[in-house]
Amino acid sequence: MSRNPISRVRAKGDAFSIGFALGQASASGFRERVLVTERYRALDARWRGSDYLKTLELAARAAYPRFVREMEGMAEGAGQDFEAIFLWNCRADLQLPDDVSSATKAVAALGCTSILIPAEGDGPAIIAHNEDHPVGFLGACLWVDVEPDEGPAWSGCMTAGTLALDTFGLNEAGLVQTGNDITAHDLQPGVPRPIITRAILSARGLDEAIEILKRKDRASGCHHNLGEAKTRRLVSVEAPASGCAVREAASPRAHANHMVFREFEGLEQTISPDSCIRQETADRMIAEGALAGGPEAVLFDETAPIYKYGSDYSETLATSVFALFPDCVEWRVHVSPDERDTLSGTMRVV
Repeated sequence: MSRNPISRVRAKGDAFSIGFALGQASASGFRERVLVTERYRALDARWRGSDYLKTLELAARAAYPRFVREMEGMAEGAGQDFEAIFLWNCRADLQLPDDVSSATKAVAALGCTSILIPAEGDGPAIIAHNEDHPVGFLGACLWVDVEPDEGPAWSGCMTAGTLALDTFGLNEAGLVQTGNDITAHDLQPGVPRPIITRAILSARGLDEAIEILKRKDRASGCHHNLGEAKTRRLVSVEAPASGCAVREAASPRAHANHMVFREFEGLEQTISPDSCIRQETADRMIAEGALAGGPEAVLFDETAPIYKYGSDYSETLATSVFALFPDCVEWRVHVSPDERDTLSGTMRVV
């Protein structure tokens, strides 16, 4: 039996029905892996019932009510009150109290690693990604296939109790997204990050997705890797709450969990040593030609480590590889270097 199973869930219908199905599927994971964490308890004690959290909710409802409705369905399906689900989804938008443990602070500053590989000739463009989460979340991932009444069909990775697509996913318009946490110190009242990432995977193309990230009313930030199958364009987007910088990927590149674009040199951010090491290692490996062995040659590196297993704070839950062709996206998900192609499929572009 796999040490890290990923269940597959299908949902369709209106927003509430979709959320309800996903909430049911992740209910035990939320109870057993989220509610028991110091991070959740600290955020709940500090922000539940606060004016600030209510402001985030109002901003989300005003901008994208359909995706808030998904969260409402998720709460109902998981047997939780809405505020518990909303608060956990907004964890990147909320400042942790100062009195949490150093371990919890370290977990909050950790994250994922992504690679962009532009197309050569008639070959595909590639986006690949390690999804890292706190220790204890192995086996809590779901792969969801969704057919909404409104908007394009989409598929993606969902962690317990979290609105799908803040990790990695794709839609039938041929849009692919992976996300890397950044910790810029410019949080503001506004549209929460999970609502933004969910909105992107309802976009009909890359330009529309970028416009979403240019909104000036976002509550916090993230680094987004975006690809469009029809054009095979890839972009790396650093989007803290106070700005948005877009880089077309003209050559292979990696991104960890801190901002590296010159536009944000003056913006204060938390940069963990772990993120620096992964960024430097990935850059070096790419420069040395490691991608000749595919993106896994970098993402499965255990020296930095880029791929994490048995660490004190975080583990790699899944590694995804998306190959973008003009008429389809071929995707596969590995649960470990020894368990490859656990899930795979092809989404036709419509």
